[in-house]
Amino acid sequence: MSRYYLNYLDELESEAIYVLREVWAQFDNPVILFSGGKDSILVTHLAKKAFYPAKIPFPLMHVDTGHNFPETIQFRDNIIKDLGVELIVGSVQESIDEGRVAEEKGKNATRNALQITTLLDAIESNKIDCAIGGGRRDEEKARAKERFFSHRDDFGQWDPKNQRPELWNIFNGKHFEGEHFRAFPISNWTEMDVWNYIKREHIAIPSLYFAHEREVVWRQDSWIPNSEFLVLEEHEEIVTKKIRFRTLGDITITGGIESDADTLEKIADEVSGMRQTERGNRSDDKRSESAMEDRKRQGYF
Repeated sequence: MSRYYLNYLDELESEAIYVLREVWAQFDNPVILFSGGKDSILVTHLAKKAFYPAKIPFPLMHVDTGHNFPETIQFRDNIIKDLGVELIVGSVQESIDEGRVAEEKGKNATRNALQITTLLDAIESNKIDCAIGGGRRDEEKARAKERFFSHRDDFGQWDPKNQRPELWNIFNGKHFEGEHFRAFPISNWTEMDVWNYIKREHIAIPSLYFAHEREVVWRQDSWIPNSEFLVLEEHEEIVTKKIRFRTLGDITITGGIESDADTLEKIADEVSGMRQTERGNRSDDKRSESAMEDRKRQGYF
């Protein structure tokens, strides 16, 4: 009898598609959390495969900090137009204007934590019962605790000690009114898996992931891009470096690395030799040892 074997990327793809289809089967109003980063782009690509030839059956939702890379917003708008799906935007600036949150002050001020309120408000106002994210267990120790189906209480908060078992990949999405779930289809992927899959599938990604010349400032052991939101200290100097970004987020906290990797093949080779997690250049994660977990407990992505 002949046997059929899947390679590791096909296995990961199959698992992610299974999770996406389970989300569609168990929830009434799911969305994909779309940031314009490689992981959310990957999840969107997998959703396109999961429901082909039909369109992706749920909207994409972007929590807009107002401090985005312009390239990311342009990429978001292009992919929405190409897919023909609905885009829901939650605005952090609107949350500030309405007095829902207070803007941070000081040199290292960021709007990253302010996204929590905006996200939870968008989930409540749109009656979303499952938000699909691109979180992966290899990114950060708090994310390593996540299940595929991550339960959130009626305050939108996450308790890592109160999650459902997922033996044999049987998922339980039952919840009370006001509660919701986060789903993470690519939990078991590594950064290397993501790049190998993007390369294999010829998935378009923002130019920010490729090495390019950019004005930057050295801060907190990484190259922070110059922008209208950056407040320089007396000793800081803007220089031009050839850098790329391993992860994308708020432009004020996303650090780049010096690199010559300007193709997918070069990026994959570069990542294969790295020993630091891709979130190692995110200044918001350096605030404390438990910075990510603290945010996630409050309702972060």
